[in-house]
Amino acid sequence: MNRELLTELEKALEITPDNIILRKQVAKGYFALNDFDKAKDHLNIVLGYEPADESKLLLAKCYLKLKNYTPGIIICEELLNTNDNAELLTVYLQLLIDSGHTDDAIAHYQAFMVKYPDWHDADIERQLKIPTFEIEDEDDYNAFIEKPDINFSNVGGMDEIKDDIRIKIIEPLANPDLFKAFGKKAGGGILMYGPPGCGKTYLSKATAGEIASKFMNIGIEEVLDMWVGNSEKNLHEKFEIARSNNPCVMFFDEIDALGSKRSDLRQSAGRNLINQFLQEMDGINSKNDGVLILGATNSPWHIDSAFLRPGRFDRIIFVPPPDVSARASIIEMMLRDKPAETMDYDKIAGKTDSFSGADLKLLVELATEDKLRQSMRSGKIEKITQTDVMNAIKKVRPSTKEWFNTARNYALYSNTSGMYDDIKAYLNL
Repeated sequence: MNRELLTELEKALEITPDNIILRKQVAKGYFALNDFDKAKDHLNIVLGYEPADESKLLLAKCYLKLKNYTPGIIICEELLNTNDNAELLTVYLQLLIDSGHTDDAIAHYQAFMVKYPDWHDADIERQLKIPTFEIEDEDDYNAFIEKPDINFSNVGGMDEIKDDIRIKIIEPLANPDLFKAFGKKAGGGILMYGPPGCGKTYLSKATAGEIASKFMNIGIEEVLDMWVGNSEKNLHEKFEIARSNNPCVMFFDEIDALGSKRSDLRQSAGRNLINQFLQEMDGINSKNDGVLILGATNSPWHIDSAFLRPGRFDRIIFVPPPDVSARASIIEMMLRDKPAETMDYDKIAGKTDSFSGADLKLLVELATEDKLRQSMRSGKIEKITQTDVMNAIKKVRPSTKEWFNTARNYALYSNTSGMYDDIKAYLNL
């Protein structure tokens, strides 16, 4: 239904304003055209004649789109007294999330899952990112675990790191009998460290995709809690979910926030959390077969040494900025789906020494934005050229240099264990 037709129908409504069937169609038409204000106005008139649930729900959706959350929440709460429509549950939860009432959304989501076991909404689950532990059916845990759609083919460069991960994680799963004969089993931990923006998180997702396993991206905000004992409980529950869904890759970003040196902690609560983490990694009370733990940090010097013992993070991998061939691959990959001319990616990569993956992403975004402005002025699509990318390089400063200034001191003066030998080799110290 186009806008011209809707205008004609509105003229008809001026003659017969009580034609509720026609007005509902007009409201739906405007909603489909994203004209939520007009849809709302017609729905309010409809509800004056006929307070039907269908019209109320559509009005709540209008308020959601218009970011006028309170009226939408009131409508949904009224409908929930007599209605269990799946769309209503989703709209109500989205209103709560978008209005900042995340805790209420979590509580209602958990209640809905108990009341309607067959209902779930993947997008809502992704936004909440908090497991519903009240649900006894372990299958429902899957709603909070990702299935990555990327693998190593999507990762530019990092060949040596990929080989390490293959030996530690991928091959034991692909050839369990062979590794069992040598007393090795799938599982364990890998700690990746290096400057920010060099692809540690992306590589972890690709690892899960490579072995077609489930993936848990665990942020510190999902573990740390202000109440004593809750942080340990949250961490234990995350491990239990992974164990019940193996093979599963657990990825802890900024792991130094959860596993910092106990000698640096003034309060016992932080030390208790570290002890809990170590117990979970050791599998003291539960087996960790098939649970693969990847940690990432920009500050390995702040991590408690107990995490680095064999059986825990026993493989420590330095993730440097991409080398020239990797940078060429990354730039080519980032430009692949954009209107761009053929380029000499090796030449471009040669001008981006010390750039991280994040720096390269910024570089491509700047070149794209400049070309987008030109396209808007000319009224046609202007392709990104090598000159555009070269010009963008001048606007980006490598973000890794500050990190290496700090890392250099640890590599020179605090490296008795040899942990930072890779940094020394990279910097030619």
